[in-house]
Amino acid sequence: MKSLQAEAHSLSDPVTQLELINSHNEKIRSLSKFEDKLKEINLFPLKPTGVEIFQMNVGYMCNMTCKHCHVDAGPDRTEIMTKETFQYCLDALKNTDINTVDLTGGAPEMNPHFRWFVGEVSKLGKHVIVRSNLTILTTNKFSDLPEFFKEHGVEVTCSLPFYSKSRTDRQRGKGTYDKSITALKRLNELGYGKEDTGLLLNLVYNPVGAFLPGDQEEIKQEFKKELSRTHGIEFNDLYTITNLPISRFLNFLLMSGNLEEYMEKLIEAFNPAAATGVMCRNTISVGWDGRLFDCDFNQMLEMEIHEDSVQHIREFDLDSLNNRQILVNQHCFGCTAGAGSSCGGATT
Repeated sequence: MKSLQAEAHSLSDPVTQLELINSHNEKIRSLSKFEDKLKEINLFPLKPTGVEIFQMNVGYMCNMTCKHCHVDAGPDRTEIMTKETFQYCLDALKNTDINTVDLTGGAPEMNPHFRWFVGEVSKLGKHVIVRSNLTILTTNKFSDLPEFFKEHGVEVTCSLPFYSKSRTDRQRGKGTYDKSITALKRLNELGYGKEDTGLLLNLVYNPVGAFLPGDQEEIKQEFKKELSRTHGIEFNDLYTITNLPISRFLNFLLMSGNLEEYMEKLIEAFNPAAATGVMCRNTISVGWDGRLFDCDFNQMLEMEIHEDSVQHIREFDLDSLNNRQILVNQHCFGCTAGAGSSCGGATT
């Protein structure tokens, strides 16, 4: 399976994506714009509560091409963060009290400067989260990464669509489940996911189809029970994430004829409490090329940070970022539906 970009697909264009997810307003007049919903609860313009998480997308290159991927990542993507941009990030972090550095991709491990950067950030005393697809840890070139993670106290947050083989492979490709289980067992052997080790291992669950995730705590307990029973696997936490209607998941919605119904579902499930806790309020997203965004989803839609704030990591100014206006659009309903959704799971 190729990325949308490699196929020269129309949905590889962020402008086309935004046009599509906004088009339902003309067809379903009773539905609101996200901006209007924020105005109703006196949250517009949306402002930060203070940057606490420094999230970096270090490149779109990945060893997998998953059907739901909002990044449109894959082996054919060549966008990757340079060492110079990594250094700009280090310089920014040195001068702030931001404690959490969240590394994502693609497969962030595939960036040639990944290990160097994790080592340097660890020296600063920052907490590092790596978002892994697990399968990368079973390949020869990266098979020693679990030990590297342990050495630097990295928190590993990894994708596992379901605790069963059939549902996992259906979403992410044949063989994914077996490789994921192998990686999880290796992490467990090193102490990850075990009580009192301090080595955090978290799973990420997002639905296969055009529906919202269920109760996060219930799903977590179900995963714990089944993975322990079938494989003896332990983990610390589980985060449910709503699929946002962009990139490959948007393509799925179009191909299955579910776009309007899904958008209606997201809008009708708008939760004011979830809106107050959206991740863009305490997070800044750094793109592979150093450009700044309010979140990883805005990054994929090329919605750069507000023009009144700093635009690139080399110009990093925390005061400016903490006082910016956060840019929103219809995809943001995905983060405010039901219990809410963020990179750290449900928000309410």
